[in-house]
Amino acid sequence: MKKLIRNFCIIAHIDHGKSTLADRLLEITDTISQKQIKEQFLDQLDLERERGITIKMQPVRMLWNQNGQEYILNLIDTPGHVDFSYEVSRSLKAVEGAILLVDATQGVQAQTLSNIKLAQEAGLTIIPVINKIDMPSADIKLASEQIQEILKINNQEILHISAKTGEGVKEIIQKIIQDIPAPKSFSEISPALKSKQIKALIFDSLYDSYKGVIAYVRVFEGEITQSQKIRLYRAQKDSEAVEVGYFSPQFQKSSKIGVGEIGYVATNLKTLENIKIGDTITLSPSEKNFSPISGYREPQPMVFASFFPIKGEGINALKISLEKFQLSDSAFQFEPETSYSFGTGFRCSFLGLLHMEIVAERLKREFGQELVVTSPSVSYNVILKNGETKEIQNAENLPDPSQVEEIQEPWAEVEIISPAEYLSQVMQLINLSRGIVTSTENFSEKNLKIKSEIPLSSIAQNFYDDLKNASRGFASMNYKIIGYRRGDLVKLEILINSEIFAGFSKIVTKEEANKIAEKTLKKLKDLIPRQMIQIILQARIGGTIIARETIKAFRKDVTAKLYGGDRTRKDKLLKKQAKGKKKMFGRANIDIPSDVYVKMVKM
Repeated sequence: MKKLIRNFCIIAHIDHGKSTLADRLLEITDTISQKQIKEQFLDQLDLERERGITIKMQPVRMLWNQNGQEYILNLIDTPGHVDFSYEVSRSLKAVEGAILLVDATQGVQAQTLSNIKLAQEAGLTIIPVINKIDMPSADIKLASEQIQEILKINNQEILHISAKTGEGVKEIIQKIIQDIPAPKSFSEISPALKSKQIKALIFDSLYDSYKGVIAYVRVFEGEITQSQKIRLYRAQKDSEAVEVGYFSPQFQKSSKIGVGEIGYVATNLKTLENIKIGDTITLSPSEKNFSPISGYREPQPMVFASFFPIKGEGINALKISLEKFQLSDSAFQFEPETSYSFGTGFRCSFLGLLHMEIVAERLKREFGQELVVTSPSVSYNVILKNGETKEIQNAENLPDPSQVEEIQEPWAEVEIISPAEYLSQVMQLINLSRGIVTSTENFSEKNLKIKSEIPLSSIAQNFYDDLKNASRGFASMNYKIIGYRRGDLVKLEILINSEIFAGFSKIVTKEEANKIAEKTLKKLKDLIPRQMIQIILQARIGGTIIARETIKAFRKDVTAKLYGGDRTRKDKLLKKQAKGKKKMFGRANIDIPSDVYVKMVKM
């Protein structure tokens, strides 16, 4: 059975045609009918279709007859954006091969290089494919030369296709069957590992209110049958496989899933913390000296922000929603937090700015959560004068300046691939982002590879979008954290009617403080509606006010009802009005619409 199984994924840079190729594979293998077919079929989220990007990996099982044999092709479609590279790394652990897809109009890009490295480290068979050969702007020769240089292969080994029209897609299927090895059990790889126990790696999961936690698994040893007693090894939790099956791409119930197969196991577990991505499912109870499958490296968060419910009583519902969401996105982490400005909420970590936006939007759509989202920040190391080092993720937790010796911020090594004609614009962007260019070299006939070191906080603030604008969409980037460095940083506080509004406080460089302060206050002035009292907006560093804006109050004519009489009657009403406004002065009496927070984050 397993000799006829081929497990593979599609890896590529964003917008190189992964989802379109998956559509053609589903169509050609008759996995879905012509009536069912639609663009980005495996992208199950409305958000994926709206943005035209893959956010969640999606497995699917296809059948293909060749030379009288029926092969099982297990495909895992993966995201392409750098923020979701952890999804890619998890899928690579569950397969033996990868289709490397390169857009003929754009060539090899930064994230392509990163994905190739991940696939090579996982020991996968890589099938190089050039897509969009039907496009007028396609440069097949250039893309082919780049692939040959990176993979050290001949031109004949590269397939040319058009995922849109279906040209060449059948040749990919034949290549998958020919080149990607059939899965092997651990006992076949090494007799010393021979075991009667089942071993299945959990590479993804979701929560179902009827079936409990559903684990997406790749079986490496034995087989899992329905109603079998199972154990989640690392969690040391026993349960039952209430349902097993595979993806077609919807859940297709089966009596069992065996060695080499990719499928799902409904665990009936209702307690969410018992399931961990990377855990091993085995028998219950497991034998002595059991060796679990090596799991995944913990994802490294890049960006931090806090989520607060708009209504204070919604905190419990928000916690449940975050726990359920975490099952489908193991890179997302959260912990409780209390803020003076927003009350009780959760401090959340993300792999990037796009990841943060997607999580917030999915919580709103899938769980009905209306959120206040604070400005994104990165993690800082604060060295105190007493020698202690403190890690903080938001400006609100920054100690008093008199106690701080220095503040260190994370830096990243950024690799950019850009057409040579946009070199000056890219260099200018790096300079404006406080970055340092470390090397520039030819990547191909038309493209350059620019290596630089940039503070992570600058990357988090729309560097990716700015790079696309500077290069008219042609440049691509990839980055990794290289450590912490001392920065000339200060805490910028925003005050509303003399009270600190911690939600808008941020850590900035001294050089940019005035510019950011003025921009922030002007934006707030435009967003906060006029009210019955005057609103004074101020930006402060330490004890110094560096910027100010004023939102004038509505004026109610309290003397309009007077029709005559002594002047003292008018003065009495005006003094009463002034006294009332003075009593109202303060942030507590100011109505700030919830969308102000969201718009300030996007700023």
